[in-house]
Amino acid sequence: MDSVQQLDGEFDAVIVGAGSAGCVVANRLSADPGRRILLLEAGGHDNWIWFHIPVGYLFAIGNPRSDWMFETEKEPGLNGRSLKYPRGKVIGGSSAINAMISMRGQAEDYDHWRQLGLSGWGWEDVAPVFRRLDDHFLGETEHHGAGGEWRVEQPRLRWDVLDAMRDAATEMGVPLTSDFNTGDNTGVGYFHVNQKRGLRWSAARGFLKPVLRRPNLRLETGVLAERVLFDGTRACGVRFRRNGQVFEARTRGDVILSAGSVGSTQLLQLSGLGASARLSEHGIATVADRPGIGRNLQDHLQQRAIYKVHGVKTLNETYHSLVGRALMGVEYALFQTGPLTMAPSQLGIFTTSSPEHERPNIQFHVQPLSLDRFGDPLHRFPAITVSACNLRPTSRGEIRLRSADPAAKPVIAPNYLSTDEDRQVAADAIRVTRRLMQQKAILRFRPEEHVPGPAVGDDAAALARAAGDIGTTIFHPVGTAKMGLASDPMAVVDERLRVMGVQGLRVVDASVMPTITSGNTNTPTIMIADKGAAMILADWKAA
Repeated sequence: MDSVQQLDGEFDAVIVGAGSAGCVVANRLSADPGRRILLLEAGGHDNWIWFHIPVGYLFAIGNPRSDWMFETEKEPGLNGRSLKYPRGKVIGGSSAINAMISMRGQAEDYDHWRQLGLSGWGWEDVAPVFRRLDDHFLGETEHHGAGGEWRVEQPRLRWDVLDAMRDAATEMGVPLTSDFNTGDNTGVGYFHVNQKRGLRWSAARGFLKPVLRRPNLRLETGVLAERVLFDGTRACGVRFRRNGQVFEARTRGDVILSAGSVGSTQLLQLSGLGASARLSEHGIATVADRPGIGRNLQDHLQQRAIYKVHGVKTLNETYHSLVGRALMGVEYALFQTGPLTMAPSQLGIFTTSSPEHERPNIQFHVQPLSLDRFGDPLHRFPAITVSACNLRPTSRGEIRLRSADPAAKPVIAPNYLSTDEDRQVAADAIRVTRRLMQQKAILRFRPEEHVPGPAVGDDAAALARAAGDIGTTIFHPVGTAKMGLASDPMAVVDERLRVMGVQGLRVVDASVMPTITSGNTNTPTIMIADKGAAMILADWKAA
């Protein structure tokens, strides 16, 4: 058995995961100089240029330096395909490799949480938190703030083909919007992005790095958390491994899991929390029988339609031109503008897939480029990608242990397109895409459907099959440590993010969402972390 080394002294909190949520929690808890905070991160520091130049996501996703390299199981709803499932492995977590799209979701998302009995999580509760976090280019407004740590800016480039797509959406009846983040994201417009002067603005850059000099905050990188330690049913520390050595860190306060929907779920199960029958299969003794841990997995699945275009510039041609690449580099070096500042998607459209939906239930990500899959080169022909995703899927998947080895990747089974409703929305979303591409504003560029292709008919069965063939994740896994009431047998944490059935253990990240938000999930995760940290501080003060 490996010898165990103890970190010096006790901490008031041990936080596992320096990703989007963990950076915020560490910032807030360490603001009290009388509290000792330990932050554990499996990845390293963000000292690589592609963590900062926005287009670097092309090089970070699928790279073991920056990505956990997870994959899903073969999915029946995707016609037996397995998907890459990127998660950031670096300080800043997925905010260091993601799309940088600043999106809060819809007011009804959070009001639904409140209707589930989760007091303090309605729109009127969370909107002030979003506003307080903002350092927004619009300044102080009804919906936005200035001076917060979460920088939001306008994109620093434009494309004629995206302007045409914007106009096509308005011809189809979608209203123009200049701001998706008012509580109602209906409309078409350019996404606001988490950048500052042409550089990515990750959670590490905004929340963690400015406070790392605090003497009461200790960051340990390159460590793999193996399990939460318990004294009976009270969490009292974390065991982790680095360079073949085993360490234990003890806390007199809380263990806080902020490792994301995959990482936090895996660590809970390794620590003896989950469905007892599942744990016993791996020889893990049960600390708390919580069958909801790992269940309720939700994600946004997009149908990546690709259209060839003519007579208009796309990134595909520039990518394959040595001169074009050189000019992009020069523009970025001189002005911090141009294609190197691009988020993966620039233009957004929020609309309904069919008339029975009262609020937008599909989101389009429109890109002036195309490729078969992330990690592949761009196509050599001019093309755009028009991806539509179901904002509120009813399919539910799970994450579970593959083995009791903490280094083994877990089983990730999102169960995409497993409900009739999700298959219907996917089929309708392809129909909406085709209608969008027949509008006058875009027809001047003679769009040709490349994927799913004109051979795919308009009947529901053919479109659902096509959705399975071309569907892919937008990397928004949530819900695997569901927030809920004690009466809910599948709930994992309460409204104060305390794990039920034990003491001194909290989960503070996207995994606590009971239902997924209607849009990109990074900014809601930042909000959850800020609220969670405030609750922890309040509970410490009251103790």
